[in-house]
Amino acid sequence: MDLSILYENLGKFEWYHLVMILIGCLLIYLAIKKEMEPTLLLPMGFGTILVNIPGSEALTGPISELYHAGIANELFPLLLFIGIGAMIDFGPLLSNPKLMLFGAAAQFGIFFTLCMAAMFFGDMDAASIAIIGAADGPTSIAVANALNSQYVGAITVAAYSYMALVPIIQPPVIKALTTKKERLIRMPYEQKSVSKLTRILFPILITIVVSAFVPQATALIGFLMFGNLIRECGVLERLSETAQNALANLVTIFLGISVAFNMTGEKFLKVDTLLIMGLGLIAFIVDTAGGVLFAKFLNLFMKKKINPMIGAAGISAFPMSGRIVHKMGLQEDPQNFLLMHSIGVNVSGQIASVIAGGIILKIFGGM
Repeated sequence: MDLSILYENLGKFEWYHLVMILIGCLLIYLAIKKEMEPTLLLPMGFGTILVNIPGSEALTGPISELYHAGIANELFPLLLFIGIGAMIDFGPLLSNPKLMLFGAAAQFGIFFTLCMAAMFFGDMDAASIAIIGAADGPTSIAVANALNSQYVGAITVAAYSYMALVPIIQPPVIKALTTKKERLIRMPYEQKSVSKLTRILFPILITIVVSAFVPQATALIGFLMFGNLIRECGVLERLSETAQNALANLVTIFLGISVAFNMTGEKFLKVDTLLIMGLGLIAFIVDTAGGVLFAKFLNLFMKKKINPMIGAAGISAFPMSGRIVHKMGLQEDPQNFLLMHSIGVNVSGQIASVIAGGIILKIFGGM
């Protein structure tokens, strides 16, 4: 028996296969050692290894099937939105609706990045890259797929990597744009009861209103708000727990490993990928800056000052961004509790990012 056949496949390895395998190992390291979005980065990293083995049956078989069954048709991101919606408590936002303004202001990076990306990419790819600034992985995947972007893999990696890097990216930007005096502003939280009826009506009305103006966002906002309705209705506790845990975890596993379909060396290792990563970082920075500067602008007209740091929580990286702002407040003043304010802004950013994704689809989807 000629045993050389066992080594035949080794000769098919190219340099880009090895580089992508190392990238897969890096994602696994970040997931395990640094605990950076481990539920997504670990399956994404392992999937990257699987698809970069020459002649891999995983690429042409199960991963391909998962990709076309759940990502190419946007099913996995939408199912994940049900779980995210079930996790979100809109109470802090409902008790202080003006926080919604900060969620809108923190989406500026999307449209700023769109202008920059248009200098290097075609319209559809530029729009898909810009949505990285939504700081919302499912929205990024859904928009990139809907616009048939050829860079879905790079966009997904950038979106989730920067979400995981929020504790590193946001603090320097916030400190650069605020003074110590501003960071010391206290915002006492006034507990206001939000009725059960209000909590139930909110996801229904938001879905109707947003969909009426931006029908392209109907699926995104609808699945998010459906998950929240399951949480708030009070009669579906088991479904709410399932959505928050079993469903969200299972879909995240499938999502992470099937995204690797677009992470083969031939597709991923291009100058364009590095450019996308750079543009994604710019989007995150500008989003953070937009929220902070908007809060500073409002303070010019308000007697009761706002701590501008909470504006940074308007990105959709829930709940990481809200917690980072709260932590920074405590570092400046151990008695300054900003958590409820920052979380309220953070959940408003979740809604705003979905609306921004819908607007991008409305503008470019019919082109």
